[in-house]
Amino acid sequence: MLAYVVNPGSSSTRLALADIQPSENPELPGQLRLTLTRAELSLPESLSQYPALSPQWVAALVDDLHLAARDWPAPDAVVSRGGAIGEVSAGTYLVTPELAAHALTGRSGEHSGNVGAALALELARRYGVPALIVDPPSLDERLPEARESGVPGLVRSGNFHTLNAGAVARRAAYEVGKKFHDARVVVAHLGVGISVTAFDRGRAIDTSGISQGEGPFSAARAGAVPLPGLLDLAYSLPRPELEARLTLHSGFVGLTGSGDLRELERRERSDPQVRLAADTFVQQVCKVLGAYSAALPARPDALAISGGIARWQSLIDRIERRVAWIAPLSVIPGELELEALAEGAGRVLLLLEEAQVWEEPEGS
Repeated sequence: MLAYVVNPGSSSTRLALADIQPSENPELPGQLRLTLTRAELSLPESLSQYPALSPQWVAALVDDLHLAARDWPAPDAVVSRGGAIGEVSAGTYLVTPELAAHALTGRSGEHSGNVGAALALELARRYGVPALIVDPPSLDERLPEARESGVPGLVRSGNFHTLNAGAVARRAAYEVGKKFHDARVVVAHLGVGISVTAFDRGRAIDTSGISQGEGPFSAARAGAVPLPGLLDLAYSLPRPELEARLTLHSGFVGLTGSGDLRELERRERSDPQVRLAADTFVQQVCKVLGAYSAALPARPDALAISGGIARWQSLIDRIERRVAWIAPLSVIPGELELEALAEGAGRVLLLLEEAQVWEEPEGS
């Protein structure tokens, strides 16, 4: 099966031709085999003449995608990253005109992927094939108790790295010989943003979220901080300055003066300041992996780490030594968003799953 895979971003759009083959392991039918041919397109200057996300804007971008794929064989489906389409469960969704229009309006929230459904739909129409989205960012399957905080009326955000975390959790389950929907897995996505998510037999039942002040710090973001100190900052700084301090000038940047992880990895042995920051990061990651392991109803079958920070080998080695008693650790550096989209389409095309039908949120 062939699929065109579209992953829109704020300044460029990634495109891939996915050759999707069934699993060679009958015990793990979801372990699909992928070959990706990749391309990347900058947003064309012609878009500036149209209102952002207007039908003309979408059509102009689809023209560029169609041109970029001119030498590729015709697809069996087009799949794209979804946007904010209301609280939904995990899975692959058939794109309808109503779904695409809802995402473009931003009524359920702003996200760079809001254009994805419309792009998939318009590109798929040119080939007469279905358009799909997979695990959109508004996915939320948390347990009720995972949503509450200790303050009435303040609920915890469920926003996490849905595409990458789901794909990484699947691979970690396969590595220990289990189907994703039979496994319990904790995934730490360690990138520019960090989220740690507990998957119970395919369902993301709890997550630290990306930007709600829980979990480890990242290159420039603060992560969890002591509440009294945070209140002191909040009363001493205007909100824009406080937000900048927490999201742009904290983490490795605040502790070492640099957010360049490759540079910090080189400095780690010789610079005590970098070494302390690295030790602190390891401590925080291990603590949160343990916490989200305990969020599961039983011991996890696997732990997994992904994201750009997963390339810092000495950090990962230390983390693995400290959490190996919990479960085997899979390390998958970078992100698997294109692969996640292709696999989601493949599971539908190969009849391993049925495409889900989106329903417009009440009151939207």
